[in-house]
Amino acid sequence: MLDLVFTDHAKGVLTERNILADWVWQTLAAPSQRQIGNDGNIHYLKPIENYDNRVLRVVVNERVRPNRIITVFFDRRMRGKL
Repeated sequence: MLDLVFTDHAKGVLTERNILADWVWQTLAAPSQRQIGNDGNIHYLKPIENYDNRVLRVVVNERVRPNRIITVFFDRRMRGKL
């Protein structure tokens, strides 16, 4: 997963949701959990210690080159489960 780019949507939500790009890279480098979505996109999940252990979900389309980070958000449904 060396070739990754943020979509415009993903760039926008980083700012809107106060998510640091470093947290995204940490999640992609060492996820606590990896899931395959119904649409084939890969979901990387990791609790962010510096953000009250909220679980960050990073959704990546790995079927295209370069791979695209589709969206990023704190998943309330996963809080306390990882």
